[in-house]
Amino acid sequence: MKRIFIILFLSIITTWSFAQKTAATSETPIAPVGIIKGLTDSALLDVVQRQTFRYFWDFGHPVSGLARERSNVAYDYGSEVVTIGGSGFGVMSIIVADHRKWISHEQAVDRMLKIVNFLYKADAFHGVFPHWLNGTTGKIIPFGRKDDGGDLVETSYLFQGLLCARQYFNADTREENEIRSRINAMWNDVEWSWYTREGRDNLYWHWSPNNGWAMNFPIRGFNECLITYVLAACGERYPVAANVYHGGWAQSDFFKNGKTFYGFKLPLGFDYGGPLFYSQYSFLGLDPHGLKDRYADYWEQNLNHTLINHAYCVDNPKHYKGYGPDCWGLTASDNYEGYSAHEPRNDLGVITPTGAISAFPYTPEYSMKALRHYYYDMGDKIWGQYGFVDAFSESHNWYAKSYLAIDEGPIVVMIENYRSGLLWKLFMSCPEVQHGLKKLDFTSTAFAKN
Repeated sequence: MKRIFIILFLSIITTWSFAQKTAATSETPIAPVGIIKGLTDSALLDVVQRQTFRYFWDFGHPVSGLARERSNVAYDYGSEVVTIGGSGFGVMSIIVADHRKWISHEQAVDRMLKIVNFLYKADAFHGVFPHWLNGTTGKIIPFGRKDDGGDLVETSYLFQGLLCARQYFNADTREENEIRSRINAMWNDVEWSWYTREGRDNLYWHWSPNNGWAMNFPIRGFNECLITYVLAACGERYPVAANVYHGGWAQSDFFKNGKTFYGFKLPLGFDYGGPLFYSQYSFLGLDPHGLKDRYADYWEQNLNHTLINHAYCVDNPKHYKGYGPDCWGLTASDNYEGYSAHEPRNDLGVITPTGAISAFPYTPEYSMKALRHYYYDMGDKIWGQYGFVDAFSESHNWYAKSYLAIDEGPIVVMIENYRSGLLWKLFMSCPEVQHGLKKLDFTSTAFAKN
């Protein structure tokens, strides 16, 4: 929700060479590739995942190993900004890279050790990390004038990734024991209950030692924050009770929907479903297959949300250039004016490649059609050193030069979940995740598999 109301950067200075000059190269870099003709669908998925992973590997911060906010210098924050949520997506991408043998297991372990040891000493507020950190010092970089403390949602994205890493790096070695130990220590330090603001039936997004609860942003659904409530219920030292989920998250004016759009019923959320990241960010680890609670079947929710978004782009009521069966996907990204959460009710003629590509688990045929179009037909304009650029608008003849961590990560992760279910299996195998979901009265077919 915060991304809907905050325009991140009014002035963006594009410096294409910045990424190459400041990339972390202590580990063996991965060579980028151009357009390769005649690939099978499987080979194309390999190329796209691998090149996109370079954002987190070659461009990872050299000191912390965390994910940089974006590839271009933005506003006045310089090159030290690393993003907590995007780093969670990056951790999951490292697991994929190890699994796919793009890097060695030893390299993956070394990078994970760098990340968790840096995070262990970094600024946190009642165990909750800020939205941005300085990648060299570990000190907070404020996201806004009063947003200078803990960010509960970004922290939940981080721990979605770290819990997967804890399950994946399971060897009885000094290095992997240290990875698990650091993750467990930080996980147990998160004071989810503090962020109920003195025990209210709601989680609150921000708390600051300087500004307290001044941001006053209760987290209510349905949007990208489901994972925050699930993890808060999973906490072992400082959990929240089920009434916080049912009395807070599920009580907003935009929680239940039940209407039909383009022939698809939408159980929850805004009309037309909102931006596609709603059905992606929380579900990088949380497996929606057979996942149900008293409010929705989350496979139906996410599938129909995606189908509505696709159908809207095919319908193209505003007659934007390029929209169609092979060019669709409205979600938050850069645009020709700055940054916005694009969706059918906020359609500016901007297509964001991560929208359709990260929907692979839900709409593989439609997503593959878009992927092949982006790569083969538009590659000369939107394919680069870290995969597909953030967004484009053919109507405005605008093609981004930027890459954003929160848009690149889901491409790697959700393609992998489509191909192997790897991250879903890891996350759903966590005993505390299973406990937390059951506590909130969720049922899941994944419970029987783990």
